[in-house]
Amino acid sequence: MTDLDIAEVAQRAGVPASTLRFYEEKGLIASVGRRGLRRQYDPGVLERLALIAMGRTAGFSLDEIAHMLAPDGQPRIDREMLAAKADELDRKIRELAVLRDSLRHAAACPAPSHMECPTFRRLLKAAVSRKRAHPWGTSPYRQELNG
Repeated sequence: MTDLDIAEVAQRAGVPASTLRFYEEKGLIASVGRRGLRRQYDPGVLERLALIAMGRTAGFSLDEIAHMLAPDGQPRIDREMLAAKADELDRKIRELAVLRDSLRHAAACPAPSHMECPTFRRLLKAAVSRKRAHPWGTSPYRQELNG
């Protein structure tokens, strides 16, 4: 297969050309040359871009992803790092599930006003304490919703 023009790579990968140039500046991808003013890429860049997209979707930073991509194009993925990210995603999923349940409760609460609902007031209190005590940490909502 022949080299791909930057516009074709952008279209196939679903990212703007500016993202490709940025990734190249960060060392995540490399062009193989130019045809006129347009960068050319090896077709293998599409697989590398898919790995980058997967890493971004999982919440890895570009620097973390850069460490997972060897210059030869082969991934060198740290399994412990993957396991830690999976654990982090599990925590986030639990937190989002609690938030979903809280919203469902608020939507279906029979109290005349949400401020008259004891469960809703506990949720508000938990939200305030969470911001003070755990700005980036785990959620106390579950125990408040069930309490």
